Amino acid sequence: MELSRRSALSLIPAVTLSTVAQAPPARAADGVEAPSDRGPGPAVVLGNTAAVFAGTAESNARPEVAPKIASLRATAYARIAAMEAAGSGELFEGLPLGTSDTALNTTYQYLYEIALATCLPGTDASDLRNNQVLRGQVVDGVARLHDEYFGDQAKGYYGNWFNWEIGIPGHVSRTLVLLRDELARLRPDLTATYVASMDAYLRSGKDGDVDLDSRFHTGANLADITTNRILQGAVLGDDDRIRKAVADQLTVLATIDPYDLRHGVTDGFYADGSFVQHGSVAYTGSYGKGLLTRIVQTLKLLAGTGYVAADDLVGVVRTWVADGFAPLIFEGWMMEIVKGRAVSRPGTGYADVTGVVEAVVDLSAHTTGADTEALQGYVKHVHQTSKAGPDPLSFVSPLSIARYADTLNSAAPAKDLGPAASHTAYNAMDRTVHRRPGYAFALARSSDRVSKYEYMSGENLLPWFQGDGAHYLYLSGADQRQSFGIDYFTTVPPHRLAGVTAPVETRRTVPELYGTLWYDNPERGFTSSSESQNTYVYFPRGSQAFSGGARLGAHGVAGLVQSDDAAYAAQQAGELPDDFVAYRAARATTSWFMLDDEIVVLNAGVTGLSGRAVTTTIDTRIADPASPVTLTGGLHDGTPWRGNGTAPPAWLRYADAGQGTAVGYVLLSGPAPTASLDTVTRSRRLVRAANPDTAVTKQVFTLSYDLAAGERPGSMAHALVPHASAARLASYRHGPLTVRANTVRLQAVAHADLGILAANAFTPGTHHVRGLSIDGPASVMVRRTPDGTYTVAVSDPTTTRRTVPVTLHGRPLRTVSADPGVRARHVPGGTRLDVTTHHAYGRSFTAVLARGA
Repeated sequence: MELSRRSALSLIPAVTLSTVAQAPPARAADGVEAPSDRGPGPAVVLGNTAAVFAGTAESNARPEVAPKIASLRATAYARIAAMEAAGSGELFEGLPLGTSDTALNTTYQYLYEIALATCLPGTDASDLRNNQVLRGQVVDGVARLHDEYFGDQAKGYYGNWFNWEIGIPGHVSRTLVLLRDELARLRPDLTATYVASMDAYLRSGKDGDVDLDSRFHTGANLADITTNRILQGAVLGDDDRIRKAVADQLTVLATIDPYDLRHGVTDGFYADGSFVQHGSVAYTGSYGKGLLTRIVQTLKLLAGTGYVAADDLVGVVRTWVADGFAPLIFEGWMMEIVKGRAVSRPGTGYADVTGVVEAVVDLSAHTTGADTEALQGYVKHVHQTSKAGPDPLSFVSPLSIARYADTLNSAAPAKDLGPAASHTAYNAMDRTVHRRPGYAFALARSSDRVSKYEYMSGENLLPWFQGDGAHYLYLSGADQRQSFGIDYFTTVPPHRLAGVTAPVETRRTVPELYGTLWYDNPERGFTSSSESQNTYVYFPRGSQAFSGGARLGAHGVAGLVQSDDAAYAAQQAGELPDDFVAYRAARATTSWFMLDDEIVVLNAGVTGLSGRAVTTTIDTRIADPASPVTLTGGLHDGTPWRGNGTAPPAWLRYADAGQGTAVGYVLLSGPAPTASLDTVTRSRRLVRAANPDTAVTKQVFTLSYDLAAGERPGSMAHALVPHASAARLASYRHGPLTVRANTVRLQAVAHADLGILAANAFTPGTHHVRGLSIDGPASVMVRRTPDGTYTVAVSDPTTTRRTVPVTLHGRPLRTVSADPGVRARHVPGGTRLDVTTHHAYGRSFTAVLARGA
């Protein structure tokens, strides 16, 4: 279901407060009657909120929930001990206040965690439950923090804006809900005072409220802010505040139309399932996950209130799960290509999926019939295929843990939400996911629309090439923690990421360059969260338009013209200060042809520029240092490959017996590659300043083409063959792959067994390849079946063309079916397709043609 930003507002039901007041007396979700001095809507929100975070007597009595309750209590005891050991200028030991916004935010979090432990319903006679002394200490703590550190906005707002506008208000708002009775008795003025202060900290807002035109109030950030404001409205009994917050939050449900932006917002979900945050960062696996979690949480907070038409909201979110999340989760692992700077955090891809699973579990409670079965089946599928999780102990809500247990015991068959063989082109965020039984191939690109990488706040310190064609080949049955995640980025040099073409040079991180976590030059518009900082330091876009490809059923092709980032382009134009450091990119034109057993990769025009050597990495894989890794290969004459220095191999095979996995490499053309297998030890702090100084040791295998400085631009072609045996790899000497073209103008591959011809044309003019002509830049796939039927897919990876003409040479063909915007006509020598790609944003158009009348 797609929803425009404007029509999202229509989801707010036209129910007046007087109508709501006619409902029966509201009760909180734990069955306790809500306070009578508040309106029914806010009272229900208060009860729902307590149930979501603290559970109910029924849920907390479940054995599956017991570990969560024990964990919440253990956390509270640790916070109480830290409170008792606090020194001067601290509320908790080790969190000095006054200059660190992170310490202040964590202090509020600790107070909330103590408050939560005193509100856990159940039969256990814990000394925390309803402990009025502890609750009084929490009230005193939040009062002190406001009086001394938060209440004066002139003193506050140092550090990260997120803490002041989202983080601290989140902890405060939940605490105000949980301890509303104690606050009313001990500090009756404090709730309203805090809400006024939190409004004042919305400095990117308007008159203390959300501003939908603010670049800070979009996507996941907007959902967080408005959720806080819903809770604040509930504790104030302010129905209007709740309704306004709900209306603002519902705008994030709108499908982003890049040709008709609302409030200039590019953050959110797109028609192809892409999710973008920060204007240009592919971010499903971090901010997108946060948005999903928050929207489903809103469903629970507002249940029974009439503030939102839940059925409409559920339909939109279910589409997010099916199209936006499921293709990016492989055997319970969130793919690296959509995590932005979060790739440098020590959490795993399995842990990332836990939040998604909790959201899906809760979403299924709001669906019926086949939708419920599909969502429950998906939860069971993730549970069965994941090597580590999901861990319900990490769920936010005890209610969700109980529902998760019920889901695993349901009759729904375990089943993914998509087919085992699929190709997903996330063109709106320059990402591609290609899946087959046994593997998934994830590709990260960039363009003048999408950022090359994201660095921020000392996170992802070595990011430079993550959007230059970096790929991640996930193999079925493997523990992905041994192959990817933070240890991959820690032990693999940034210019050796799998798939990238990069110059061989030393680069310095932002802190090394400037001595701070950002480039500080206020006179030229560079402050910690300024637009210039975003554009040139945190997440610079590329400077080339060609990035995208065509999808034909479960097969696909993608292409990229590698370019300098926006910072280097601006520096060359004289638009940046003299002390600003920018790095020049290498050059390469690359295509990926994603088939069944193979991913074929073509590179052309590969050069380091500026007197630099350049490397194009075929693949890089890591393994446990004790794992028995082997590398074998064969020469073109069929004899075994003996290692670097011998004749160029025809194929190589990497096998990790510890994981039971293997990848084959068929070397179709180009210089002899260099293979290396080294044991590497590095600290996780290398990639993120806040990481523990934990040493990681891995075997690092790299296979690459290395060109010396000054060499002529090179071209090369190879295929990745997941799980291939040596015999299978040797058989490629006899087909079925043929490289039809490999230049900076045109790259094309044919697969005889599949009947597929696929091509990327990168430049203006007419391009010819074996029975096919393409006018101008485009991606095209043609598949011919034995009965003479042709299926054609066409896209415009530049997103700038109005029409793409393609001609199939030979006998005239008739149209069997065609997408809107595709027109076929006979021309001398063949059949011409004119494909209207205007405002398609890289989407593929297909037509089926056949011989005969």
